[in-house]
Amino acid sequence: MFSKDVEVVNQVGLYARPATYFVQKANEYRSTVWVEKGERRVNAKSLLGILSLGITKGTDITILAEGSDEQEAVMALVELVSSNSEE
Repeated sequence: MFSKDVEVVNQVGLYARPATYFVQKANEYRSTVWVEKGERRVNAKSLLGILSLGITKGTDITILAEGSDEQEAVMALVELVSSNSEE
């Protein structure tokens, strides 16, 4: 298992369109991928799961993956949420 902590810097956090892009990116990988916020862990490939965390700008989250491409998956998702892109 590979994991990395990251701060969400997108203005709207992981809501609506940014959350959709996050889930689409997570689904590109074979590994099982999770997002943790506090004590909660959700499937990163589930839009409802991501939205249920209420991730806003400045929130620290942990992205975890387990599988054949776990490190690649985590690093790509970390890059996505740590960039200041509006989408």
